[in-house]
Amino acid sequence: MSVMTKFELLPAVETFLKQSPFASFVGGQDFPAASGNLIPTIDPGSGDTIAEIHDLSPSEIDRAVEIADEAFPAWAGLSQQERSSILLRLADAVEADKAIIAQIEALDAGKIQAQAAGDVQNFVDTLRYFVGLADKVELRNKLDVPGHDAWTFKQPWGACAFIFPWNFPFLLIGWGISPALAAGNTVVIKPAEDTSLSALYLAQLAKKVGVPDGVINVVTGRGATAGAALSNNTKIKRMSFTGSPEVGQMVGESCGRNLVPVKLELGGKGAAVVFDDVDVKATAEALVGAITFHSGQVCCDATRWLIHENVYDEFVKHCVDRLKEVKIGHPLDPNAQMGPVVNPKQCQRVLGYQDKGKAGGAECLYGGGAATVEGYEGNYVKPALLAGSLDNVAAQEEIFGPVAYLAKFGSEQEAIAMANDTQYGLANSVWTKDDDRAARVAESMTAGNSWINAHNVFAHGVPYGGVNKSGMGGGVLSIETLMDYYRSTSVVRPLG
Repeated sequence: MSVMTKFELLPAVETFLKQSPFASFVGGQDFPAASGNLIPTIDPGSGDTIAEIHDLSPSEIDRAVEIADEAFPAWAGLSQQERSSILLRLADAVEADKAIIAQIEALDAGKIQAQAAGDVQNFVDTLRYFVGLADKVELRNKLDVPGHDAWTFKQPWGACAFIFPWNFPFLLIGWGISPALAAGNTVVIKPAEDTSLSALYLAQLAKKVGVPDGVINVVTGRGATAGAALSNNTKIKRMSFTGSPEVGQMVGESCGRNLVPVKLELGGKGAAVVFDDVDVKATAEALVGAITFHSGQVCCDATRWLIHENVYDEFVKHCVDRLKEVKIGHPLDPNAQMGPVVNPKQCQRVLGYQDKGKAGGAECLYGGGAATVEGYEGNYVKPALLAGSLDNVAAQEEIFGPVAYLAKFGSEQEAIAMANDTQYGLANSVWTKDDDRAARVAESMTAGNSWINAHNVFAHGVPYGGVNKSGMGGGVLSIETLMDYYRSTSVVRPLG
């Protein structure tokens, strides 16, 4: 099995891929499926199989959770300084291998290699951020209660489970497990079956730098079996799922039955509200950059563009001009600005929504359809701009591809109402030079995140999460997330 690409692979990447078929990594060692069942890993840019992963059974998932549970007391029993030292070694090792992991991620997820490198660095920065926060947490907090000696004591929960999607495999692992590990929990990671390779590389790297066996475990398999078994397991103490609202509902139901706290980071249909006092060309270029970044496979993306009627035509012209310049190519092509979508199913989803939108009355302002990249049979689509009434299916449902839907507005209140006309509530943005209006509109939009004169802004220290159909239990990248991974005990002694 070889990778068919005209672009050179790093020797370390070639060596890693030769380990295929990949077993899961549990308790510090390979953990193969007893059935021998395998799932192919496909390069979205070429359609070639680059590796295979083992497909674990529900009973094997249960065993992985038991191993994480068994490893918990020793990991939690370390001093914060000892845990932090180990995790910082892991951060250093990931940073040292950034080019290797980025190339694995590019081949596995279809990410432009430079963007994948940014994801790897984000993992590093996130792990270091939460280690730094955990070093400052006061585990005992004295309570001022008359007639009582009282305090609260914080301690980690135990084995925590994480199910991650295929669009940001490595970055989201960092967002998820960093606070859990820093607080003293052990983790079981279930990556998407399409994009498991970078998680497996991480597990091997953790072993090399001395992370104790059983602290970081990676289980591979299909969502309907392995993922369902993980969310149904009664030994997990906290659950985190990132993915579609439909699957998120099933995970939430499982956790509800077991009374397991759950964090759900789900989809979105973000609005970008553009007023008529902006630099129209610069704003158009920024939003085109948003929908073409990772081929629009970004849950918090701005995919509904609400444009003031005074600048609508000029805005559309600049968008079309910029989209004509976007180079679609293989993820390892250093000149490519947009790569493929992750798999043929997603490709058909994007193309299908373009067709349904136009059939429902949307005007196609630009592009759309399948794209071709010479020499490759990958999952390439062209970016598209649709426009019309916001009751169109392409304006209401998450497409998860490089497609934006445009509509005009005339007043501030009309824009707010249009932005809030959705079942989702993840991330919106407002574009204007008027600071007062920017703050007013940002605070009026129903979403977990409102950005001003930018989109897709993720600063460590700022909570990130969704409301409504976009999820619950947010707080990623902030102190609130770290505190979620401690449970609190109240201790009281009456005086006198």
